[in-house]
Amino acid sequence: MHRLLLSNDDGVHAPGLRALHDALCDHARLRVVAPDRDKSGASNSLTLGRPLALTALENGFYSVDGTPADCVYLGVNGVWEERPDLVISGINHGANLGDDVLYSGTVAAAMEGRNLGMTAIAMSLVGTHHFDTAGRVAATLIGAASSLSLPPRSLLNVNVPDLPWEDIRGFRVTRLGYRGPAARPMKVLDPRGRERYWIAAVGDNADDGADTDFAAIEAGFVSITPLQTDLTRQAALHDVQGWLDAFA
Repeated sequence: MHRLLLSNDDGVHAPGLRALHDALCDHARLRVVAPDRDKSGASNSLTLGRPLALTALENGFYSVDGTPADCVYLGVNGVWEERPDLVISGINHGANLGDDVLYSGTVAAAMEGRNLGMTAIAMSLVGTHHFDTAGRVAATLIGAASSLSLPPRSLLNVNVPDLPWEDIRGFRVTRLGYRGPAARPMKVLDPRGRERYWIAAVGDNADDGADTDFAAIEAGFVSITPLQTDLTRQAALHDVQGWLDAFA
């Protein structure tokens, strides 16, 4: 039976994390380590300036006063004798499509697992209602995980339409689309009249072609996108070298 480490970025009390646990508890041995509060948008940050508190909760989960990456780091490294076979992050409350993966704590938790040598999957529900559907998707993927072979330092980013299970049209392997620029921040005044700013909503889709994660979700399919941690733009290496040679 697989040993799974579960984490998220919505916090240890999030309904999506509970739904993921409940969907997988009959299929694997589970360990749950998640932030003690909402850490959405934390990306891959680690807490380096202070020690971290790992707290056992009454439901058997563990909370950490840190980031999603902190949680996976502690869950994999030395807190328990047995290392997990896989790391699963989620189920996120909302999409992680296109450029979202650069900011997502959900994807970052999976990426930290991948960096530590684990097979890793990030799970997101494109909405906040049908967590049971996303849980069934997770169980389906875990049931076939033993035959999954990924290149080194890669992971899967899975997004599930917010639909009943019977309305899911299937699974698609996709590439990331991308969004246009976000709107300008929203200025507000706090109770003492001081200016504060809300980060604005994401931009409109700039690339949602037929093979993208955006298009799969729109058509009612589960989107599965392999991600890599090497961000090198290989196609630009020659151009940058030429630019450097011109003045160096």
